[in-house]
Amino acid sequence: MTGGGVALVISDVDGTLVTSDKVLTARTRAAVASLAQHGIAFTIISSRPPFGMRMLIEPLALRLPFAAFNGGVLATPDLAILERRHIGRDACRRALADLGFCEVDVWLFTEDRWILRNPEGAYVPLEMRTVQTPPVVVESFEPYVDQALKLVGVSADFDRLARCEARVQAALKDQATVSRSQSYYLDIMPPKVDKGVAVAELMRRCAVDPAAVVTIGDMDNDVPMFRRSGFSIAMGNGSAAAKGAAQVVTRSNNEDGFAEAVERLILPRAVPG
Repeated sequence: MTGGGVALVISDVDGTLVTSDKVLTARTRAAVASLAQHGIAFTIISSRPPFGMRMLIEPLALRLPFAAFNGGVLATPDLAILERRHIGRDACRRALADLGFCEVDVWLFTEDRWILRNPEGAYVPLEMRTVQTPPVVVESFEPYVDQALKLVGVSADFDRLARCEARVQAALKDQATVSRSQSYYLDIMPPKVDKGVAVAELMRRCAVDPAAVVTIGDMDNDVPMFRRSGFSIAMGNGSAAAKGAAQVVTRSNNEDGFAEAVERLILPRAVPG
């Protein structure tokens, strides 16, 4: 980033803003508050559903719109939906078939529900702790394909999920956006939906130049937003792709890496009021 200072910080949530135990530390809350004190706006973008971000709104004093489902939904802090994109019936059915072929668990998210078939599957307890909402257990996803905003392939076998990622990407091509939000989560989104597109829309709504925007994240699905901002920071726990795309790497999410980035890299760039 050159001259002009920082006007807006946009942060990923899981693996970035919260610890591995989904805790928003006191130092992180203080770091976000310090941004506001220096006249720097702040918002978040996540693969989580909108309802899975509600517990962050008050502690972070969010005032701006934020992005859920990797940008498939834009919402206000009172959870009113500004924009939404559906996967589409045909693409959803094809994705479900390919995920089934890969023998991974599948989660389907609508605007207000987390739907699955296997409540005993890997990472279900983690997701319950993350979004603080129980899943809806169904026998078939078919009644929900028109409502799907995101599908997730879930597996503790990371190599299997990587192979599944390649298969689904090849099968869907321009019908969906497919990327890993965690090593164990394969996100399938509507076409042309990613965090980069979401960052561009948030910047437009805030009337902020990209050169004055800082993005912070940890995974492959954060790379598109790095490319849209003037300055990008990867977490120390981040994927190789995220670290390779970012301009700077901070400490891990379990070492208050977000707060360190604010204190060491962002506030010194603030323009004095």
